[in-house]
Amino acid sequence: MSDLCLLLADTASNPADLKMWAYVAFVGLVVLFLALDLGVFHREAHEVSMKEAATWSVIWLSCGIAFAGFVYKAYDAKWLGLGLDTPRYNDHELAGTVPEQPLIVSGEVSGADAAKQYLVGYVVEKSLAMDNIFVIALIFSFFAVPAKYQHRVLFWGIIGALIMRGAMIGIGAGLILRYQWILIVFGGFLVLTALKMALIKGNDDPTQNIAVRLAKRFLPAVDFYDGQRFFTRRTVAPTYSTDPATGKTVQDPAPAGTLSVRRAITPLFLALVLVEVTDLVFAVDSIPAIFAITPDPFIVFTSNIFAILGLRALYFCLAALIAKFRFLKPALILILAFVGVKLLLLSVPPYLDAVGLEARQGIKIDTTLSLVIVLGTLAAATVLSVLLPAKAEKSA
Repeated sequence: MSDLCLLLADTASNPADLKMWAYVAFVGLVVLFLALDLGVFHREAHEVSMKEAATWSVIWLSCGIAFAGFVYKAYDAKWLGLGLDTPRYNDHELAGTVPEQPLIVSGEVSGADAAKQYLVGYVVEKSLAMDNIFVIALIFSFFAVPAKYQHRVLFWGIIGALIMRGAMIGIGAGLILRYQWILIVFGGFLVLTALKMALIKGNDDPTQNIAVRLAKRFLPAVDFYDGQRFFTRRTVAPTYSTDPATGKTVQDPAPAGTLSVRRAITPLFLALVLVEVTDLVFAVDSIPAIFAITPDPFIVFTSNIFAILGLRALYFCLAALIAKFRFLKPALILILAFVGVKLLLLSVPPYLDAVGLEARQGIKIDTTLSLVIVLGTLAAATVLSVLLPAKAEKSA
């Protein structure tokens, strides 16, 4: 008991050590949101209407933006040690050029700076999530996933995404704090990814994905849906009838002798596998992008998670409309390239002595300017898409 009291007293005397509880509280909030989503609002599988999707999009967007207010207050008041001993990019004129002035330092971060970093990170991650919607729409179309089951796939896809991104953010933060030259790798990767998106067309056949091929090779599979189940014991496709009491369509019991001992994966599971793989691929792009804004793990984690939480509702809002925004994809490529260049400008100059040039201070683009550029690019793409629709739309 005395040891516990000593531990609590030591933690209270070192507010920065309380940051762990900030992460615990945030994860608890996310778990509560997801539990309400699946256990209360979407207990029964149903087709998500545009009105419902728009309502949830507004709710998630409001929560994401409102959290910036919490960040401002928490960092300003130093709640749970937030804003104390916090990683930030060094503003000193010799930053990164001498050992005494590393590129990333730890110190106090004001509420205003933290809130701006969160908002820029949130907008960048939300923007990059748009491209994810293109691919998810392709997956659902290829597997002919019934509209009423798509929310279930996206929900469990989000759960996997949260776990994967949390792990990747933890690894990424540890790497850049220990090896700051990793920022050059991140920046170069983002620029190359933008070039690849602009010049190379992706493979449109989901069955060629290695994860799908491995799943079908090592697991028994069926080619029909068994309601919203990912696994089934049925060997023949289910039939449906109308319940006279409720008027609802219900699934008939499996005929005798048609249930297998082993469970098989359904096309719904394969769609889920591809959604998870897709998010992993996009996380490799988006997580380095947020580190271009700030090295603070809490800002990186929370902005990333809030952007992902609203992805399902955003999908149902935009899946049918996103093809009409013909300039959105070029805008996302420009944003990705901008973030990559921003990271290179910050990280490359201090290491110029490695190629025989004079080491210089990295060029840090102001956070407010970054927010204006990202929002301006998205706004311009939207306006141009409305003013200059595709030729096929004009003729239609």
